[in-house]
Amino acid sequence: IYGVCFPTAEELEEHLSLLEEAKERDHRKIGKEMEIFMVDDLIGRGLPMYLPKGYAIWQKLERYIKQKEKKLGYLHVLTPAIGTVNLYKTSGHWDHYKENMFPQMEMDGESFVLRPMNCPHHMMIYANKLHSYKNLPIRIGEIAHDFRYEASGAVKGIERGRHFCQNDAHLFVTPEQIKSEFKGVIDLILDVYKDFNITDYRCVLSLRDPEDKEKYHDDDEMWNKAENELREVMNELGIEYTEEIGEAAFYGPKLDVNVKPAIGNEITLSTCQLDFCLPAKFNLTYVAEDGTKKTPVVLHRAILGSLDRFMAYILEETKGNLPLWLAPTQVKVLPVKNEYHLDYANEIYQLLLDEGFEVELDSRDEKLGYRIREAQMQKANYILVLGNNERDERTVTYRKHGEQKATTVTIDEFVSMLKQQIKDKK
Repeated sequence: IYGVCFPTAEELEEHLSLLEEAKERDHRKIGKEMEIFMVDDLIGRGLPMYLPKGYAIWQKLERYIKQKEKKLGYLHVLTPAIGTVNLYKTSGHWDHYKENMFPQMEMDGESFVLRPMNCPHHMMIYANKLHSYKNLPIRIGEIAHDFRYEASGAVKGIERGRHFCQNDAHLFVTPEQIKSEFKGVIDLILDVYKDFNITDYRCVLSLRDPEDKEKYHDDDEMWNKAENELREVMNELGIEYTEEIGEAAFYGPKLDVNVKPAIGNEITLSTCQLDFCLPAKFNLTYVAEDGTKKTPVVLHRAILGSLDRFMAYILEETKGNLPLWLAPTQVKVLPVKNEYHLDYANEIYQLLLDEGFEVELDSRDEKLGYRIREAQMQKANYILVLGNNERDERTVTYRKHGEQKATTVTIDEFVSMLKQQIKDKK
């Protein structure tokens, strides 16, 4: 039996209100109500599956971040979600990360494992051809499927699963390019946070624990150089940060950007890691200006983190009331009576589909009030109610989610309004 107590009734009431708020914001509850994702033990714990509406949100996040990255010169690739054990022995993951990986599989005399991260694959893509300093930086990006064997108690919906998709990238740079590329990553993070109205965050410089020789690659000179480089860059850029010992990746220090959700403890969304280790392990080189071969430096970075965790965060922050550009159901079309208004409703539905909107037509033989209430529960951004006046005057009457006011406009005005809101990320 567990219990809690508070000095005053007011503090108890505040605690109970917080628990109720947390329940309402839980992305697992929202995900079920909005039909975003499902889990089933027959599939496996920690292996969520996205339903059509959830996958619509997922695809929008993918397109959104890829477009931003392409404008910045990122080259997107597709690599397999499996690799040989030797690949991970070369990278060092086998020695430092094996307990978080799925067990190895033996096939035809070879050992394979589901990948927990993507850097080894991207190292091999870089090694596929000769590079000159003139080609650097090279920015390799991927929305990559990864697998980590999280403890059963740590699994939580799409926030923390055993399968997830990282918004991953690896920047291969010369030592002289570290500062400018790191700044570019920071600028991209802040640009994305602006689009999603994320304002409550803090930067953490995650360092190794020099006493822990098991968790971290054992090279004091490399670690001192990497940590000093990263600290110097952050100071020069004027970034406020705190330092935390023992939170680095096994191959290098990193900048973590932690956000404070409306409910619960802070989580890490974005990260940028400085790595002198893996390029050397994979014998990566570029031809320097003096004609000699040198080892590049790698920046590992994730802006949205994993699309899955980012989606969970946004669902909980908005209580599922997503902005129009991200919503899985932007418009719900409701004819008042099918016998009189279904043809016009079908016409509007098809027009909105052709314009590229996420639109649904609800022509079930149910009362209009019932269909409106259900559309509100599903958090459709706009509900169109089409009756005699709308059909005869070639207009639409819409109600915005969360509002009671009904507004009648021409279909062209409605389409223009939606397009502007999507453009403005509203």
